Amino acid sequence: MKTVYPQIVTSADMLKSTIQLEQLTQKLKQNNAKVAAITNSRLYGLLPFWHTLKAQNIKPVLGLTVNIQLESAVIEMVLYAKDANGYENLLKISSSLETRDITALPKRWLEAYKNGLIGLYKGDATTTFEQLSELQLIFGNLNFYLAIERQNGEKLEHEEMIMQFSEQLSIPITAFHMSRYIEKEDAFAYEVLNAMDQSLKMNDHTRLKPSTNTLHLLSNEEWSRWFSDVPSWLENTEQMLNSCNVSIERTASIMPKYPLPETKNSKDFLRELCEDGLNNRLKEVTKPYIDRLNYELSIINQMNYEDYFLIVQDFMKFSKQQNILTGPGRGSSASSLVAFSLNITDVDPLRYGLLFERFLNPERITMPDIDIDFADSRRMEVIQYVVKKYGQNYASQIITFGTLSAKAAAREVARIFGFESSTLEAISSFIPSKPGITLKEAFAMSEKLRAFIQTEEIRKKWFDVALALEGLPRNASTHAAGVVLSPVPLVDVIPIQSGHEDIYLTQWPMKEVEQIGLLKMDFLGLRNLTIIERILKIINYKQSNPFKLSEIPLHDELTFQLLQQGDTTGVFQLESAGMRQALKQINPTKFEDVVAVNALYRPGPMESIPLYAKRKAGQAPVTYEHPILEPILKETYGIIVYQEQIMQIASKMAGFTFGEADLLRRAVSKKNREVLQSERVHFVQKAIQVGHSEQSASAVYDLIVRFADYGFPKSHAVAYSVISFQMAYLKAHFPVAFYSALLSQATGNQAKINELLMEMKHKGITILAPSIFRSQRFFTIENGGVRFGLQAIKGVSHNFIQKLLQKRMEREHKWEDIFELASDLSAVHFTRKNVEPLIKAGALDDFGFDRSTLLSTLDAAVKYAELISPTEESDLFGGDASHFGKSKYIKTDPLPIMEKLQFEKEVLGQYFSEHPTLSKKKTLRDNLNDIWDILQTTRDMPVKIVGLIQDIKRIRTKKGEAMAFLTVQDDTGNLSVTLFPEEYAKFNALLKEQEMLVITGKSERRNGRTQIITKHIEK
Repeated sequence: MKTVYPQIVTSADMLKSTIQLEQLTQKLKQNNAKVAAITNSRLYGLLPFWHTLKAQNIKPVLGLTVNIQLESAVIEMVLYAKDANGYENLLKISSSLETRDITALPKRWLEAYKNGLIGLYKGDATTTFEQLSELQLIFGNLNFYLAIERQNGEKLEHEEMIMQFSEQLSIPITAFHMSRYIEKEDAFAYEVLNAMDQSLKMNDHTRLKPSTNTLHLLSNEEWSRWFSDVPSWLENTEQMLNSCNVSIERTASIMPKYPLPETKNSKDFLRELCEDGLNNRLKEVTKPYIDRLNYELSIINQMNYEDYFLIVQDFMKFSKQQNILTGPGRGSSASSLVAFSLNITDVDPLRYGLLFERFLNPERITMPDIDIDFADSRRMEVIQYVVKKYGQNYASQIITFGTLSAKAAAREVARIFGFESSTLEAISSFIPSKPGITLKEAFAMSEKLRAFIQTEEIRKKWFDVALALEGLPRNASTHAAGVVLSPVPLVDVIPIQSGHEDIYLTQWPMKEVEQIGLLKMDFLGLRNLTIIERILKIINYKQSNPFKLSEIPLHDELTFQLLQQGDTTGVFQLESAGMRQALKQINPTKFEDVVAVNALYRPGPMESIPLYAKRKAGQAPVTYEHPILEPILKETYGIIVYQEQIMQIASKMAGFTFGEADLLRRAVSKKNREVLQSERVHFVQKAIQVGHSEQSASAVYDLIVRFADYGFPKSHAVAYSVISFQMAYLKAHFPVAFYSALLSQATGNQAKINELLMEMKHKGITILAPSIFRSQRFFTIENGGVRFGLQAIKGVSHNFIQKLLQKRMEREHKWEDIFELASDLSAVHFTRKNVEPLIKAGALDDFGFDRSTLLSTLDAAVKYAELISPTEESDLFGGDASHFGKSKYIKTDPLPIMEKLQFEKEVLGQYFSEHPTLSKKKTLRDNLNDIWDILQTTRDMPVKIVGLIQDIKRIRTKKGEAMAFLTVQDDTGNLSVTLFPEEYAKFNALLKEQEMLVITGKSERRNGRTQIITKHIEK
């Protein structure tokens, strides 16, 4: 018998197997396998299984393990797809089970979907003649098989009974063996995984253990030995699997259709919309625009992508009608005039020299890909619109799988082994926090991890299991952006399952969805668009003539001043310290400079920023490798910044079409030596034909090679720079609205709130304290300043704020005192836990008593609420408790200033009333520096500051000497302070958190960050 495998469960069936495809194919080849079947409980992992085995010349068989509801009982079966019809029925069966609230497939559904399927039933002690007769009636004689399993090759008592049934009903018997791991030694790792699936620890007595430890891939010798007395069963297994012939090679793209009346066709309708749109967008549609539009439409028609553009313009139109803010464009789609005409993008590609072939290349047919950014708070509305328009069965979101990372595998296995929580924390700290790190790499890098493993046998076992489970799929969730659209019901093409909000989810992730030929679209949520939306709402509150983003000019002087100063906190893409430094260097004076900064500020290209800045400022000559490059590289001062420039050079120098030039750019960026040489010959020969010398052509080709992987898509840089510029404009012209929106968005991120408030103080923008009478949930504008939002007070619950705002709105008069507030909110909400942070934040200062008195009175007020309004429904005095009499305030001495400030720091994350360093600064008449001013300067200089220590990090140098890094704060900002060993030895005794010190030293900039090198410290 050739080695065949009738039942392999892969790790794609989450937590049901440790079998990963790479190891599986190696083992199958080693075992000389001819056929192997995947039989997961869902169709997860089916497509990669088929492609991977096919590539290794092993026949893949597609199966599904399901529960069937028969007349008398629920039984488990394996269904194999015999042909294309059977494969389609597998999709439908899996989808039916996963989109309905059922655990077993009703018999009538199986009867409806049986065509093209083979049914395999494993006989056991509970099997009845009636059940087999029932199944045989469904599948017929040719497509129904019995199976008998021999765990470890041992015969079971019920075999005789099954064989009798087989004979009586003429049902062939096959040899059955389920594989859930590859080697026999993997049994324990699988048992741990099984415990993980049950969410139980290994020592839990309720844990269901695997019924056998032989769920490995059997060798040919094991198959033959275990079933030596019944070779016909093995032959039947092989015959059954060989009768399955399914091909799922992609034949063509499955493009969705845009619904149009019969009198219209997509091609004409698209042209009509484009021409109307272009006339609306431009004052005058000149010949270059007409030619470009005609060219793009001819390519789109040639590729049959008209419906795609119509679908995208339709949901973009819906977004704009619903006032859902969308981005100006993203990626290469911003280079399309058709997209601009249809209001899909807001970037005029001719104005910025953007090339359509960077988006759709007629010489490299790919699916179109227009990714759209939406305000993240409203993105779901657009997805719901699309699903409603095209139908729940034709549109769905896409699944994504989370895997066990190194750290997750280590922790999860340790938890199941019953390790203490402190050990779990230690394990996490032993594994370096490096993206994508593996346990093998962690073992090599971390001495602590190696020492931990080697001390006990159980720890070695733990690590071996963690290595075995690392990388396995752990959970399924919804892809952040992906939506799939189909012209036919999705279940005809892919399996689906229940998702959220009545929108289905594909059972296959994005790569597999695209592999099958379906169109995937990305609906991306962009937080910065939500911030812009909020800023506009604040600006336009009660305005009869609302300000629109489209009114923002891209040549505003005030905005350029802000960018030149690097004043870009909160500005999309331009916030980092390095980006601010780049802006100061380049000194933007036109929108194109912002585009260049966005494209250059990446590892590699950023080395060109100083040269760009010098050439722009006239401090260095602008040179070109060849005169033909000047018109192409003039805007970037002779430096190749964009991919489009590489394409233009290939077109000008060697007469390439833009399609050919795009292929050249892609090929060269991969740095394959053979490809580089063949492309050099191609480029140089064509350049010679155009009339250039071999030497100059070769020099220009070298330039292309050098910059090919540096080049950034200009279309994306322009589109995203529009958002950057819009935010910078709003910050420059509407700073109060800008900060208010940004603070609200940062709620929960104390470091960000502090950074913004420091900046506002420096700019003289008033920050108003939280108030139960005036504050809203988020930050709001009030009298030209920004009022603190209640949600930003640490420790106050969401429900409490909701109830407070509701009661405040219902009242005609303000609460007179804390007791009236207590009775109004009821004992349910008025608790010490909710109200104490409000008092510490100063939100109850409006009652006219010191915070110490309010804190002393709080318990009495809580008791008052418990007496007057114990629940929200009960009010013992019908809203009038005056005849009962109120409690009185317990008056105490005012809080000492430092205690008051510490309370503010605790609940607001900062000293609100007055920063402690201010009083110290007033007593010192010396020339002191504010931290803010030090952070703004780019030059090194001697400094002296008053700072409050926020954090101390003590380390030892390679020589073993002690030194420290401090984070200190004054009323203007935070700064890093370094004490080298000599200074550390002198001043270590003064270093305590919250200690106020006078620090003298030298400011120094490194890697875009400012620090102080300490010379002297005193109290």
